[in-house]
Amino acid sequence: MEWWQAILLGIVEGVTEFLPISSTGHLTLVEKLLGFSIADPSVTAFTAIIQVGAMVASIIYFWSDIVRFATAWFAGLFHAERRSDPDYKMGWAIIAGFAITAVLALALKDLVEGPLRSLWAVVFGLLGWSIVMFIADRLAKSTRGEGSITVKDGAILGIVQAVALIPGVSRSGATISGGLLLGIDRVSATRMSFFLGIPTLIASGVFEAASQFHNIAGGAGWVATGLGTLVSGVVAYVSIAWLLKFVAHNDFTAFIVYRVVLAAVIAVLLLTGTIAAV
Repeated sequence: MEWWQAILLGIVEGVTEFLPISSTGHLTLVEKLLGFSIADPSVTAFTAIIQVGAMVASIIYFWSDIVRFATAWFAGLFHAERRSDPDYKMGWAIIAGFAITAVLALALKDLVEGPLRSLWAVVFGLLGWSIVMFIADRLAKSTRGEGSITVKDGAILGIVQAVALIPGVSRSGATISGGLLLGIDRVSATRMSFFLGIPTLIASGVFEAASQFHNIAGGAGWVATGLGTLVSGVVAYVSIAWLLKFVAHNDFTAFIVYRVVLAAVIAVLLLTGTIAAV
């Protein structure tokens, strides 16, 4: 992989990771347009690893929140009277969501890295989850704040987050719309998406780095992978700030329209033979 390709893919990851438009779908499309085989294990690993940069950006952005949740969680473990603290419950919600997603991700690993590594999967993922996002955006009663999030909510969102293993669905789109359907307000659902994503995608990136070390070295290359990860982190930091401001005052109509248009464009490219599905 050339340095400019790594930078381009890092930018794509940083821009799309937290927007409900599917970072994996975008990376898969761009990788294909650059001439890479999206079924290549090193390309799959590269895609997972550069997400760590975006997660590091979110850790930096939400550092004070993370410290607050961790402090409350540890305090609640040893002091019963602290267990009514919403931050203690949030700590357990994040742990529950991450654990469930991790188990499902490991169970479905061969499927995700095999048959689902196709641009047709991206098309159906974009279209299918756009319907869910539309329903959540229009019908959900967003009456609950962040302080009301429970372990049960975290577990449900962990299952929903696992659905985003399907390329095109979008991890953030899945968890945000899932949060809305649980009655959580738009900003709190978006923040919860970030909190669930941090351990999930860092664990995924570390796992791929360890298990695909030799494939990366002989494929994309560790220099390119490191460069893509760094660029994704810088770009993602800006993307986080923008998204939180956007969701405070807007619904997801623009994202839904974009997803449908993108799915149509990819489908046309596939049907005309301009690009191959894998």
